[in-house]
Amino acid sequence: MRILLVEDDRLLGDGIRAGLLQAGFAVDWTQDGRAAELALAGESYEAVVLDLGLPRLSGMEVLARLRAARNPVPVLILTARDTVPDRIAGLDAGADDYLVKPFDLGELQARLRALIRRGNSQAEPLLERDTLVLDPAARSVSWEGRPVELSAREFAVLHALLLNAGRVLSKAQLEEKLYGWGEEIESNAVEVFVHHLRRKLSPELIRTVRGVGYMIPREAG
Repeated sequence: MRILLVEDDRLLGDGIRAGLLQAGFAVDWTQDGRAAELALAGESYEAVVLDLGLPRLSGMEVLARLRAARNPVPVLILTARDTVPDRIAGLDAGADDYLVKPFDLGELQARLRALIRRGNSQAEPLLERDTLVLDPAARSVSWEGRPVELSAREFAVLHALLLNAGRVLSKAQLEEKLYGWGEEIESNAVEVFVHHLRRKLSPELIRTVRGVGYMIPREAG
């Protein structure tokens, strides 16, 4: 799942980015509000981690413009401003969650998973389809009760398709969810990941919609 991190503190931003990458997120990192605004206008994200005290354009201004553009992407404010009025202002401005520095990286990851679930109308923490169970928190997958080892990219493709069950995702949409800025994308990478998933799980699990993309149906059959 692709995340936009907006944090001007280089040491903190580097640590957050490393932790999110390790947890399986693809991360784009900007260090000022204007760059964040440009990124949000040109890219698609599952969630945004937004600092408030940013150069060039404040986090509150970024948030206000984002919501004025009717962009529904979930936003988690990450800031040292911990007074109740600050939290109220951020939430009333359109933020979906609020985490005060210093914070635990595991809690940030859990809050992002929850935001992504809600953004995809997924109430339960586990994603299930027939005998397939995917646990985003544990980054584990089982099929017919057996654990299945997946690479990080294979897991990300399966996660994206399950979150969007019943919808066709194009190759480009899957690539957007898998890769952050500066990461090299091989031309047939998505096809390879889908092939591996079919081999490890079931040939019928992922459907190819010719000329459009891939999908996992909502129900069996």
